[in-house]
Amino acid sequence: MNTDNTNSPSASTRYIFVTGGVASSLGKGVIASTMGRLLQNRGFDISIQKFDPYINVDPGTLNPNEHGECYVTIDGYEADLDLGHYERFTDIKTTRNNTYTTGRIYQEVIDRERRGEYGGHTVQVVPHITDAIKEMMLKPHPRTSPSEGEPSFVITEIGGTVGDIEGLPFLEAIRQLKWELGERAIVIHLAYVPYIAAAGELKTKPTQHSVKQLQSYGIQPDIIVLRSEHDLSESLRRKVANFCNVRPDCVFHSPDVPTIYALPPRMYEEGLCDAVLRLSDICPDSLPVTESHDRWHRFVDMRAALTDELHIGMVGKYNLQDAYKSITESLSIAGVYLGRKVRTHFINAEELTAGNVAERLTAPWVTETGTHPLAGFVICPGFGDRGIEGKIVAARYLREHNLPTLGICLGMQIMAIEFARTVLGHAEANSTEFNRTTPHPVIDMMEEQKHIAKLGGTMRLGGYDCELAPGSLAHTVYASERIVERHRHRYELNNDYAEALTAKGMNISGRNPQTGLAEIIEVPANRFYLGTQFHPEYGSTVLNPHPLFLGFLKAALNA
Repeated sequence: MNTDNTNSPSASTRYIFVTGGVASSLGKGVIASTMGRLLQNRGFDISIQKFDPYINVDPGTLNPNEHGECYVTIDGYEADLDLGHYERFTDIKTTRNNTYTTGRIYQEVIDRERRGEYGGHTVQVVPHITDAIKEMMLKPHPRTSPSEGEPSFVITEIGGTVGDIEGLPFLEAIRQLKWELGERAIVIHLAYVPYIAAAGELKTKPTQHSVKQLQSYGIQPDIIVLRSEHDLSESLRRKVANFCNVRPDCVFHSPDVPTIYALPPRMYEEGLCDAVLRLSDICPDSLPVTESHDRWHRFVDMRAALTDELHIGMVGKYNLQDAYKSITESLSIAGVYLGRKVRTHFINAEELTAGNVAERLTAPWVTETGTHPLAGFVICPGFGDRGIEGKIVAARYLREHNLPTLGICLGMQIMAIEFARTVLGHAEANSTEFNRTTPHPVIDMMEEQKHIAKLGGTMRLGGYDCELAPGSLAHTVYASERIVERHRHRYELNNDYAEALTAKGMNISGRNPQTGLAEIIEVPANRFYLGTQFHPEYGSTVLNPHPLFLGFLKAALNA
């Protein structure tokens, strides 16, 4: 939707900056995603991006226990998990132009200096770093093809909180852009309103101080979103408006909700989107909601009405809710469409042995809703040899007992290693990632990758084609002969073992058409025992659940 009469697409683009104060983990990424979905539901094309203040060039080398999962864009860039929220909310396929870190920005500026692009001038944070940040914030964001032009709105989330030293260059860039863009730039500030139980009162002073800090950098927020576990009265909102120099109708409450996907309907009712449109000099009354608005509300209503549960085991090594965030969200979303509330349970692969695997995988889980057996299992992705033998033990038990199993990336490799050891009789079969001298390298690094030294350089990253074998489980689930899925791995199934695996009952049902590399393996004798070298969780969204997760959960329901 183009709301201006100008012929220049860039002159019609509005920019929304989302900052946070008081504390981290308030949900800036979810608010940014919500804002994107609300604008889409009013017919606007949007783009969304994240600027993170840490020095790492990207999150690819960060420990999931510290930072959560590493998300991969369609063009193969390793990104922050917030991009997963962006995609699940908006159905946009993000790229490297949707995410930047301080490390990446400094690297770019230093490279320019080494090439002599600054003409011998002293390179400084202002203006050189801030100019680079502004350039990246304003970089074109076509959705599908350049002919479509730029989006109507670009939403930019700033990581961290106001007052962090490392975030100052980003705030200075926003201050400058507010002056340069005028009414085309809007700042949404997310802050926390704590409840002091001893006093029985909600306190706005932390929010006031975070806004004051933002103002001290020359930035006046246009909209304030207040996070609180308690209801906020109109008088409290007016107080925040008065002390923070914001219009009373531009102060909103973001409460705790049963699911983050209920936030767009809640913020729609609050009037957040209408406020953004008014500030952009667009009349909201002339913009009816679209079909996606109704579809989103139906999804939220379906989820709220769920009573029956489906319990899934996650065999992995990271006991942290964000480590497998996209997988758990993909399961949850698919479950809604199948009429089940999916609950996942972590099974520590490091603790699994041949002696206890049956008990650990079949023992019912006691929750507040009763005692529940596990109906299906995911063998989780990861790097490194920690927990590998436990995963292999689990894969054998699940395959031999015909339990619905989905292996993802390393999970697929584990399936192949276990099958080679148990069925082919190669007791020392392994991946060269874990044993470089194994006599049976069922999983190996391809020759063309072995001479690349940098971490990340040896990996297949991003979207790759996959052709599915007719009549296979994968072909049935996808209802397609050719797909594109995202990868993040170094090692591959060694094609030297493909014929032997197939002869004994493990089929390669998906291959890369250019390289012949295995993308999907399955055991047709089982109801659902399938592994993917790629990460299907990166392709699942609220309005378009991924077919593999739907297929897997259907098998679990029928187990």
